[in-house]
Amino acid sequence: MTGIVLFVTLLVFLVLNVPVGIAIGLASLAAITTNPRMTDSFIVSQLISGSDSFPLMAIPLFILAGELMAAGGVSKRILNVCNVFLGRVTGGLAIVTVVVCMFFAAVSGSGPATVAAVGSMVVPTMLEKGYSKSFTLACVACAGCIGVIIPPSIPMVIYGTSTGTSVSTMFMAGFLPGIMIGLALCALCYFYCKKMGWKGDTTKYTAKEKIATVVDALPALIDPIIILGGIYGGFFTPTEAAAVAAVYALVCGLFIYREINLKNLFSTIANACSTNGTTMVIIGCATAFTRILTLEQIPALVSNALIGISDNPIVILLLINLLLLFVGCFMDTTPAMMVLSPILLPVALEMGLSAVHFGIIMVVNLAIGFITPPLGINLFVAARVGNTSLEVVCKGIVRFILVMIVCLLLITYIPAISEVLPRMTGMLK
Repeated sequence: MTGIVLFVTLLVFLVLNVPVGIAIGLASLAAITTNPRMTDSFIVSQLISGSDSFPLMAIPLFILAGELMAAGGVSKRILNVCNVFLGRVTGGLAIVTVVVCMFFAAVSGSGPATVAAVGSMVVPTMLEKGYSKSFTLACVACAGCIGVIIPPSIPMVIYGTSTGTSVSTMFMAGFLPGIMIGLALCALCYFYCKKMGWKGDTTKYTAKEKIATVVDALPALIDPIIILGGIYGGFFTPTEAAAVAAVYALVCGLFIYREINLKNLFSTIANACSTNGTTMVIIGCATAFTRILTLEQIPALVSNALIGISDNPIVILLLINLLLLFVGCFMDTTPAMMVLSPILLPVALEMGLSAVHFGIIMVVNLAIGFITPPLGINLFVAARVGNTSLEVVCKGIVRFILVMIVCLLLITYIPAISEVLPRMTGMLK
């Protein structure tokens, strides 16, 4: 009865368009009224314990780092370098957009932040060069998905804390899937732009100009090296790396590029605080929700039900992917990860998958949710950046979703894509 009340009330609140974090909290509150073993203080204690985690401190810091990079000129310098070396290729600006998102992902860890930061710089130029608005905005929206796949990644931090999986190992496992998806999107951009006749930039850069652009962008380019090298070199934890990323982005914006002043510094911090406040409410409420699921043994029931359908791992993984893709259409990444990872991980382990491999499958599935209506937060951000309607963005997104799904299937059924780097470095046995 408790489980039925939990899911039915959650569904009702989501249909009523109640904010996701509040909906999860209210559903949890409704569920405990049917269980005499739980009291109202249960929700309060879970809100506190769910947020009281050292690894979770990385989330507000990575959010702040992404905001500071966008405001401080770091992302703009990365764009300049990519444009100098890739801009003349057919569909050069689209390919540059994808590559810049890959670089930006290596610091921010957020999909929507990547779309907002990169889109505001490339969209006007792409439209000016003759790219269609639907393709341009869809390209930016989809490339922003890489922000949660290439480490550091906020969803990977949430998965790690929810399941007890090493966050550092998850980060290492995300490299090859993220790069593979980035290359697939670049290939799509090249062939589609060639078909449409959208040529690259006609500007020829001399060797001196290229060197000058790289030198100017050097502090921005070494940012990911400092963050990721520090983690895997054993100098600091992922949480400490998030703090280093925020401080380094602030130093670049204030003293190196001097594009941050007192006025926009406060607005940047305010934006980061607003985003983080929403995220932490979701995490706290989702912790209570997850705890109720565990007490009611719902993960075991789901596991047995799925295994009862078929004992073929290929079929089970296909069903899990379909479920995650469906959930990603209606639920944000953070609550979906908090709620579903404890339910589905036992099924994956029963199928012989490692927790790390399954974590990457979940992250990629929910990353696709960023670009699938009706929720598709990246679509809304791209529409806002392009000052247009959501329908315009959706017209160009289908081909990108298909490419992402092909990559998802490869990642699902070829564990080596996720596991080879962690095994080579001894992080995964």
